Amino acid sequence: MITLIIDDNAIARTTLLELTSQIKGVVVACECGNAIDAYNYLQENTVDLLLLDIEMPGMSGLELIKNMGNKKPVIIFTTSKKEYAVEAFELNVADYLVKPITPGRFLQAIEKARQVVESNKEEIRWENDEFIFIRDSNIVRRLKLEEILYAEAMGDYVKLFTAKKFFAVHTSLRSLEERLPASRFLRIHRSYMVAIDKIDTLQDGAVLIGEKSLPVADAYRKALNKRMNVL
Repeated sequence: MITLIIDDNAIARTTLLELTSQIKGVVVACECGNAIDAYNYLQENTVDLLLLDIEMPGMSGLELIKNMGNKKPVIIFTTSKKEYAVEAFELNVADYLVKPITPGRFLQAIEKARQVVESNKEEIRWENDEFIFIRDSNIVRRLKLEEILYAEAMGDYVKLFTAKKFFAVHTSLRSLEERLPASRFLRIHRSYMVAIDKIDTLQDGAVLIGEKSLPVADAYRKALNKRMNVL
């Protein structure tokens, strides 16, 4: 993954360089000491991943993301502040690391990002209410809606899970919700949407699809109970 490190602290940048150097397949293309330099760099260069601090002079990391438009790299925040986590995840970042960052936690975040970057990153092409078309490497494959178990938001992508694999699609969960048939799919959380007929159980604020437990947010619980005809 081609990576850009953005942090106003030189020691923090050195730490991230050391961490990335130990992970095969991660290449740091550039370091930036502020968000403006990073913005200018990204106007002329393409990267897969941003390791991005939040509090920086001039423009914050959050402001940088908001000014980048829809086509953004995968983003992992690296910050000493915990209080921005909610706002950060609302921007669909891949992960949020609080300094000091341990090697194990960093590797976990990198693997989340790698799943998105190395998977299909093309947009969905819709045919009708029964099929979607997914670009898998250089092949466009037809995916039956009935094969989709659930969808998970991750950064600027949505992962569509089937029983055998998942596809990472460059779109938002809100856009996916608007385009999938409401008769078959339902949003249950800001990060999850499920196929109603694939739900096995509903218990303790979560739905179970196979062995996967997915959280149900309070805002969506009433609609879910109604759709499942829960008495």
